[in-house]
Amino acid sequence: MRVFVDARWTRTDVHDGISRYGANLIEALHHLHPVTMLIHDEKQLRLLPTGVPYVLVNSPLSPRELFLARALHRLGADVVFSPMQVIGGFGRRYRLVLTLHDLIYYRHRQPPGFLPLPVRLVWRLYHRAYWPQRLLLNRADAVVTVSETTKRLIGEYRLTRRGVTVVYNAPSAQAATADDAGDAEDGGARGERRDLVYMGSFMPYKNVETLIAAMAELPDYRLHLLSRIDPSREAELLESLPTGADVVFWRGISDEDYRDLLAGAAALVTASRDEGFGLPIIEAMNASTPVVCSDLDIFREVTGGHALLVDPDSAGGFVDAVRRLEDPDTRASLVTSARAQASGFTWHHSAQRLLELMRSLVR
Repeated sequence: MRVFVDARWTRTDVHDGISRYGANLIEALHHLHPVTMLIHDEKQLRLLPTGVPYVLVNSPLSPRELFLARALHRLGADVVFSPMQVIGGFGRRYRLVLTLHDLIYYRHRQPPGFLPLPVRLVWRLYHRAYWPQRLLLNRADAVVTVSETTKRLIGEYRLTRRGVTVVYNAPSAQAATADDAGDAEDGGARGERRDLVYMGSFMPYKNVETLIAAMAELPDYRLHLLSRIDPSREAELLESLPTGADVVFWRGISDEDYRDLLAGAAALVTASRDEGFGLPIIEAMNASTPVVCSDLDIFREVTGGHALLVDPDSAGGFVDAVRRLEDPDTRASLVTSARAQASGFTWHHSAQRLLELMRSLVR
């Protein structure tokens, strides 16, 4: 079985969620079964696993995408997996597995800023109705998603007639672990740094404003906003900063600095109103760092309830939750149960599930 994985959505500078999902799955899958990566720029290799064969093809945004199947036929592809739902497949003879991560952009239509303007315009139009999504997903042989919550929504909106398999996200091999962080029972001492960590984008649905508003009542804490941010969006958030609030914009952070900061943080926080998975939450739980997050179905699934869940629009709720973690017994108990929950999410298990799906398609 010759397996090809579409790695053309991999970034060339730093990972985003889809880029990291694809790269980690490729690495874990290649340990189980040989795979070949599809890339369109050799700069992408710096964020992809070493030692995995690759083929240079067109960009997924190129008109040549319509004829990608021809190239894959010449390469002898049996199964092609895409970590997105967009890939050329006209006239294909191989099996195709597509991924839908979430339905966020049907409720929040602002597209990712890194896409070209014409693509962003099409993106907005695409998410005004469900039938374009159905067309894309129904042309596959199988569909993958990253959570049971999203699988339920796919069924609810009848987005595909194909079978849907959950292939979870997981912490990367480089993510902080409990061993890096120290013993869970020492969590109260680790919280003395009073650092609160937010890892994620600054799109409106991420609702960072609630976290910033909460800092008015947390003068002994510092909120670290880690991701890259557009200067105009940063200026907008700075205008809402409460007097005396301690908020740091990192404007991007290395994996090493992220591990160090997360391992010593009082909590990882997010007030997002929508999410497909919430990878930073599992990374924090894996690092013995407590989580304070929005009370959403997806976060209940991922955390198993081993986090402090609050109303995403309640700054006071976030303040109360952070203060609860100052109690050493509360913190230690939450850390211990969260570590057990996080241990169930590994790229090895996810790759096994994907491989089983692909093998079932070629029998």
